[in-house]
Amino acid sequence: MEADSEAVEAVSEILSRVAPGGVTVAPAFELVQEGLGARVDPSRPAVLRAYIHGADPGAGVRAVAEVRTALGHLQAFGLRPIGELQTSVVHEEDWADAWKEHFPVLRVGRRTVIKPTWREHESAPAEVVIELDPGMAFGTGLHPTTRLCLAQIEAWGDEGLVEGARVLDVGCGSGILSLAAGHLRAREVLGLDTDPIAVEATLANARRNGLGGMIEARRGSLPSRGGGGFDLVLANLIASVVVELAPLLATELRPGGRLLVSGVIADREPEVRRALEAANLVFGERLAEGDWNSLVARRRGKESGERLG
Repeated sequence: MEADSEAVEAVSEILSRVAPGGVTVAPAFELVQEGLGARVDPSRPAVLRAYIHGADPGAGVRAVAEVRTALGHLQAFGLRPIGELQTSVVHEEDWADAWKEHFPVLRVGRRTVIKPTWREHESAPAEVVIELDPGMAFGTGLHPTTRLCLAQIEAWGDEGLVEGARVLDVGCGSGILSLAAGHLRAREVLGLDTDPIAVEATLANARRNGLGGMIEARRGSLPSRGGGGFDLVLANLIASVVVELAPLLATELRPGGRLLVSGVIADREPEVRRALEAANLVFGERLAEGDWNSLVARRRGKESGERLG
């Protein structure tokens, strides 16, 4: 049930009388720091959940009746709004794998297909099929920032820019962008991530896709220690990190090499553009989905001109 912050303590106490399984309180919140943090919003109601063992249905019915009676008495104190009591049956399951039910085979762009390892898919000849088990790492293809990156990598593939290229994937997560580049016949791909779980996931997914010899992943950030000179640099991060890393992202590119940044919320785009322009990069394509943007830029060089075509 929902309860105003003024009533949370009283409602929680009533629920705890009948709920040996415990009571949880989830305050309303808003995302901050580009989705990396949260701030409680006391002006909105919290959600309280009480868990009652379902082995004895009669006990559950009695518990609900007791709580409804007590809540009725509580209303006499004139507290701010308390929502309606709702009940549902929660079955025991393997919560570690429950999320997989909501991860379908996903098509991105014209021919890129993300196939979870536990799903079946009959691929068409022209499809680029990425076998993926993200585990606990970011990068399932469900988030707009990842979809935007995959669409751009596919477009680069159509232009012949990926085949034979040296690719750097900064913040590789599950390795999904590295895998896309690998399937489009990049010469070599280096994935970097500060999270060791992400590095393990990237390497495991590379092996699943038969790309273990092409894709390398290691823990760390920029500079890559890969000697720079990358044809393509992928950075699906957040705006503040892109701004911080802008000079290093630029130095990883060969002259004329292309940079793809994503995870940029619309109102942070001007700041990101200024940082990348200050790093001597020239802008090209811009893709958007909802409030999320991805930007393509190129390092100035003999073949760069003033803008990307």
